[in-house]
Amino acid sequence: MKKFFLLFVSLGLVLGILSACGGKEKATTGGSVEGDKKSEEQVTIKLHTHGTESGYAWKKTIEAFEKEYENIKVDVVQLSEKQDSREALQKIDLAAASGEQMDVIMLTNYVVDYPARVNMGMLEPLDKFIEEEGINMEEEYKLDLKIEDSYYGLPGKLNTWYVLLNKDHLDAAGLEVPKSWTWDEFMEYAKALTTEDRYGTYFHGPQGGSWQQYITLKQITQDGVADYLKADGTSNLDDPLFKESLAMRIKMEKEDKSVVPYSSVISQKMNYRDQFFTQATSMVVTGSWMNAELGGSDRFPVDFNIAVAPMPQNTKNENVAYTENTGDVVAIAANSEHKEAAWKFIRWFSTDGQIAQGLNTPAWAKVSDEELSTLVENVINNSASPEKVDIDSLLHTIKVSASAKKGKPVPYSNEITQAIIVEFEKLILDKQDLDTTVENTQKAVQELIDKNK
Repeated sequence: MKKFFLLFVSLGLVLGILSACGGKEKATTGGSVEGDKKSEEQVTIKLHTHGTESGYAWKKTIEAFEKEYENIKVDVVQLSEKQDSREALQKIDLAAASGEQMDVIMLTNYVVDYPARVNMGMLEPLDKFIEEEGINMEEEYKLDLKIEDSYYGLPGKLNTWYVLLNKDHLDAAGLEVPKSWTWDEFMEYAKALTTEDRYGTYFHGPQGGSWQQYITLKQITQDGVADYLKADGTSNLDDPLFKESLAMRIKMEKEDKSVVPYSSVISQKMNYRDQFFTQATSMVVTGSWMNAELGGSDRFPVDFNIAVAPMPQNTKNENVAYTENTGDVVAIAANSEHKEAAWKFIRWFSTDGQIAQGLNTPAWAKVSDEELSTLVENVINNSASPEKVDIDSLLHTIKVSASAKKGKPVPYSNEITQAIIVEFEKLILDKQDLDTTVENTQKAVQELIDKNK
């Protein structure tokens, strides 16, 4: 904690020098406000987010909130025109260090970025608000955001990882849209779809210190612990699927040549949206945060047919597809002067707000399967080109997807991720072999665990 605080303070000093030069039972939010005159005063809170209008429908969402809470205005501070969560995170850190007003902060990586900002002291504990409302968090939400017995954020949308498919490319290659498949079959598809003009698939990570899931694809698609740490906080890198995941990445890039080379991804700062919607690649491992864009957007109109498949599995399973479930986190900035108003917003946004927004799969557990299907259908049908989307394949994917088990979230998750990325890059850039990579990664992670005991 001390080193993060010093880093945070140092960043602030540097900045100072530079500047010198819906249909559900309503969620009860905000606790008791009787006699609290201040809570009824007109306030404006700032929401710092990576989310764009096309991806989050902020205009209608904020209008719905402000209609219900007339004394609270929300100023959306949109931090990335490309909806780039890494770009937005850098700006959030800079804003916090410079003392800029922040009230609500949205994060996208609850495994790494969320615990790291908790460790920095950037986020306000929510326990008093939760206790006042008597919320059973395990029953209320599908994502567990508890860190060392406290909550510092609420989940917004639930992101289920899946595979986007260019159906036109599949048809030309004589391939069916998979309803269930294995990683071996995924590799065969990638080879069959690779031509002189395009790659069969694209892996978006790791890059920018995140997207670490692409290092452990076989681990995150098992009926077991998907994370680097087990539930008891010990290393999970002795799982054989960790080594198998690395081996698959190497085979696909070096031998099959069916995936965009990692060196190109990082040197050109590629983005999965560009790769898929410009048809530079036929398959992209991504997730349900893309649902609202499948029928086209202002940036990427769609002129080809799109299908969705569940994440490949390690063994054939027609009934369930284990996958990584992630999600947005909305939190209160520790230095906010409007914490009560900020709480009312994040509580509403994580419940009724998800229905009002109408774009994503909510992490709110009170949304029924029927309501979820209707929501997804509405998202696609309201897009510019709904006829281009195989909605049945999307609904099937959502139906069969199930979350792999989660490990223990710790404040030093970001350090673990960075250590693993360093060793992965040595492997993928031909600077060390597979066995050495596994050994060095296990050693580096164990040292971090020991240091933080």
